[in-house]
Amino acid sequence: MSASYLAAVIGKFDAAARPVLREFPRRAPGAGEIEVAVEAASVNPIDVRRSSGYGKSLFSLMGAASLPLTLGNDFAGRVIRVGRRVSHLREGDAVFGAAPPSSRGTHANCVVMRASHAVLQPMGMSSPELAAVPYNFLTVAKALQAAGLGDENLEGIDVLVHGGTGGLGMIAVQLLKRRGANVAATGSGDRLPKCRSAGASLLIDRERDDLRALPYRFAATLNFANWDDEGALLHLLAPNAIGHATTVHPMLGNFDRLGLLRGGVASLNQKRRLRALAPRGARYAWSVFSANRAVLEELAATVGAMLLPRVCSYTLADAAGAYMHNEKRLPGRPVLVPSATERAYII
Repeated sequence: MSASYLAAVIGKFDAAARPVLREFPRRAPGAGEIEVAVEAASVNPIDVRRSSGYGKSLFSLMGAASLPLTLGNDFAGRVIRVGRRVSHLREGDAVFGAAPPSSRGTHANCVVMRASHAVLQPMGMSSPELAAVPYNFLTVAKALQAAGLGDENLEGIDVLVHGGTGGLGMIAVQLLKRRGANVAATGSGDRLPKCRSAGASLLIDRERDDLRALPYRFAATLNFANWDDEGALLHLLAPNAIGHATTVHPMLGNFDRLGLLRGGVASLNQKRRLRALAPRGARYAWSVFSANRAVLEELAATVGAMLLPRVCSYTLADAAGAYMHNEKRLPGRPVLVPSATERAYII
């Protein structure tokens, strides 16, 4: 077994930064950890933003911004080593999941992570398909929770998903529909029919319709699209609304621009002003990705029935092409799939 592994790394924070392939020494998994031979790892828009330095102020505190930086959260692959005190996984298991931000992410041919960030793969699905989903699924699940939405209160209520045609929005539409909600979705006209296929009963064309002029009111709203629309979405909440959550808030940008202290104060003030626009008693939340094994288990049980994004595969050596795929907003989800040579490197 090789003592080294390959990773696509960012050497500096810059808008024009592109990942390059480098070799690093492997480390044995510690207590509660596993090492996974990565068969697929998606490249999400947040990865491209982080390569330019976005979020560096906060991620540095988390030990997740050290250069050279290996990005990536999603993965699918096979367990090749197991550390102490790991009981639910063993060597040879096919797994998938999403790990928290770190400086040694999943854009590599192997990665060491907490065992709780991986679950067994469901039968009948490819690694690239599975790797394209966990980060977004976990992000959406956290946003629903932050907005106060759960199995106990979703049946029959009206929920608006802003950005329903995006990666997060499509998952949100499906989760909400499956849990009994009446789902409305906003998006661009040519992509809106996919939202109906996912379960949306009301489609709102953002190229044609003004949010503030809509005649509808909702029990909850979710913003996966545009921070500038936050006030308009809060205006669409019914008087007895449950809540609202957004994933496109400016918190990380505030920290980068103003520093941690002043950025934190600015974020709190912005949240306070916007919360005042929500109906009395409704939740208002800025939501972020959070790793969660229970949510991953839910994904493993349901992913086979979901509408999934089309996968566009790139090798680790062509990780720069996958990043450009996102920058150009090309259709499909770019996924890094190590070539046979790149996979054999760690054997």
